[in-house]
Parts: sequence; C-alpha cells; structure tokens
Amino acid sequence: MALMECKFFSRKLMLQTSMFVYIPTPTMDDENFGRLDQYFEEGKKYPTLYLLHGLSDDHSAWLRNTSIERYAEAKKIAIVMPAADHSFYTDMAYGKPYYSYFSEELPQIARTLFPLSSKREDNFVAGLSMGGYGAFKLALSNPEKYAAAASLSGALNLYKVANSLAQKTHKGSPTLLPLHQVAMNAFGNMGELSGTEHDLNYLAERVKESNTEIPKLYQCCGTEDYVYEVNEDFKDFTKKIGLDLTYEEGPGGHDWSYWDTQIQRVLQWLPVKQ
Repeated sequence: MALMECKFFSRKLMLQTSMFVYIPTPTMDDENFGRLDQYFEEGKKYPTLYLLHGLSDDHSAWLRNTSIERYAEAKKIAIVMPAADHSFYTDMAYGKPYYSYFSEELPQIARTLFPLSSKREDNFVAGLSMGGYGAFKLALSNPEKYAAAASLSGALNLYKVANSLAQKTHKGSPTLLPLHQVAMNAFGNMGELSGTEHDLNYLAERVKESNTEIPKLYQCCGTEDYVYEVNEDFKDFTKKIGLDLTYEEGPGGHDWSYWDTQIQRVLQWLPVKQ
C-alpha cells in the first residue's frame, strides 16, 4: 500500500484539514509484481472505504492503533481516513458543517486527488464509536452513494450514551464529563433529536420506506462496552423493520484491541468487487 497524508483547504469548513489515504500497490507476493503495466492500469479506479475515527481521536488513529494497512492490502481496497474533530459527523449546532463536508465535499476532493471509484457499488463507510454513528448516518442518509456501512462500538444514540456516562462520571470517571458539552455543541437540544436527521432509527425507517436500494449494514459491539445497550436497541429496531443487518457481539470493551480484531471482520464482510 502507498500511504499519503493530504492537507487541503475545505470550503465547507473554511479551514485547512487533513486525511490519510492508502492506495493499493503491488507487493512481493503479487503475481504481477514485476509487470507494472498489468497492475497500474491507466484510468483504474479503486473501491474505497471511508474509515471514520472516534471522539477523542483524529485522522491518524486507525493507522497508529491497528494494522489497517496490512488488512486493506490483502483486500486491494483504498482507505480514506479523514479528520472530524468532535463533530459527530453532523452539521453542528455550535460549530462547523461536518455532515455537509463528509457527504458532499470530501468524496469529491478525494476522487479528484486520488484514483478512487465514484460508483455506488465501490463505496463503503465504517467507523468506531462516534465514527460508527457517522458511518450509519452517512449511509442511511445517502443510500445512493454507499453500498455498505459498518459500525464498531457505535455511539448510536448519543442521548442515552451521554446519560449513561454521566452516571458513571459521578462514580469516579472524570474523563467522561465533557461528553454532554460535546453533544450540545454538535446537536444543540439533545431532547429534540428523535424523529430528526440526527436519529438513526428515523433514518433507518425512512430509507426502508423509500423506493431506493438500501446499503448493507454491519454492526458489532463488545458485551462489556458502555455503548452495548444502545447497540442492542438499534439492532432490534433494524431487524424489526427488515433492514439487511449483520450483527455480531462478544467479549470486549471500548478499546483498540477489540477494534483491531473487528476491522478485519468488516473488511472480510465488505462486498468488494475485484
């Protein structure tokens, strides 16, 4: 894989931002390693996974904490890892329009600078925690753009997660305290999210009732994770309305040892056409 860090100006965000991008390249084990004309086809466009980070991370988190490069190399898929700050991948109530950036501007910039396919069947989005919410939000809001989406330990209902963490904070976890402020900055009034474009259940029901092809969904969560309950809730709801959801759970917490294992399963599950 070729790894590039790209720094560029976003007109949506009105600031300089960054992304890491992996592009497949031949390896010693590749049958066409010595024949670059067989590997680097002029005009070739790669299937692409937009891989989203969590709340306390940045665009470097996946490559620093997992072996995503090695896993993606075997899949021959490009990986785009953008920076999202504390946005929850939304047009923030008190902040910047990150949803518009991720859904409109970022893919256009990435495809202009790198050989990435624009075909729906070649585009996927996945993320962990805050990024799991963002992945499902992007896919369910734009089913014509993504063939599949995956959430790893997703904060799929921020109102419930924030309340749960507030209770734990009172038991001696001071690092959890800022989440309510982050949520307010992103969404404004947390009590008014139900039935809006910030509500994944609403988005799932809306896309189910639409006359469009629905992205395949993959969801996983560790049974010791503090977001386990909201993941069970979303799984039950999507199964009830009949969405194509693959769900997995097992021992694990909200940590990189779990995500490094599960991103391998996500890559295996992705419907990548070779």
